[in-house]
Amino acid sequence: MLRDARFTWSAITVLALAAAVRSIAAPTPEEIMQKSVAATEADWREAPAYAFINREVASKHGSTTVKTYEVTMIEGSQYNRLVALNDRPLSPGEREEEARKLQQEIYKRQHESNRERNRRIAKYRKERDQDHAMTKEMANAFEFKLIGEERMDGRDTWVLDASPKPGYAPPNHEARVLTGMRGKLWVDQATYQWVKVEAQVVRPVSFFGFLARVGPGTRFELEQRPVREDLWLPAHFGMKVNATALGFISENSAEDDTYRDYRPSPAAAVADIQSTQ
Repeated sequence: MLRDARFTWSAITVLALAAAVRSIAAPTPEEIMQKSVAATEADWREAPAYAFINREVASKHGSTTVKTYEVTMIEGSQYNRLVALNDRPLSPGEREEEARKLQQEIYKRQHESNRERNRRIAKYRKERDQDHAMTKEMANAFEFKLIGEERMDGRDTWVLDASPKPGYAPPNHEARVLTGMRGKLWVDQATYQWVKVEAQVVRPVSFFGFLARVGPGTRFELEQRPVREDLWLPAHFGMKVNATALGFISENSAEDDTYRDYRPSPAAAVADIQSTQ
């Protein structure tokens, strides 16, 4: 009996010490965000080096279209080759047409002038920068609170609640939507990668005076998965927009994208974009 009691108290002591160690070792929300933003930056810089399959589901005005693309880098910018429509494989004739378009685009890019080439790559780079800037701006726009831990896809994550930061001044029109949003973030404990991000508009946000407004019901979700242990890329992105233009025109729409089959692109295909980052 005494030995059993000593064993029980020893077990309790070990568990208490383990909990104390976890508590002491747990980083602050600020530390988690600082390291996770750095990991996201590294992912963004390396992403152009990978080709992938992108399935896009777009819904607007009661109509839904599903398109699947093979996304590759050609001469410094992306090219989307259609491989399925409404989840139906292309017919032999359609595949032949898409192959013809691809060869035409390769020839065009290989024979364009320096001015045309620079303009094309600059357009692609601008679009990448805009998307990435919004992701980075989340770290500035929100106050983060560590609300727990959760097991997700077999990995331990920290769960952070995100609420609008008082006094936040958006740097552009696009970032204004963040002032009316709340969110939740799951961060992998081993790598500080973003496993999942959820955000939704909780109060209306106006753009360009009263010409356009994004309202509650607008939300987005991003999920990422490891391509390598030190590189995570998107696996799923979903967005639903509840908006009006000119005060009465409904611009409601939804998009649901999945990404898979990441594989390295030829080095020459991405050299131009990576050399400018």
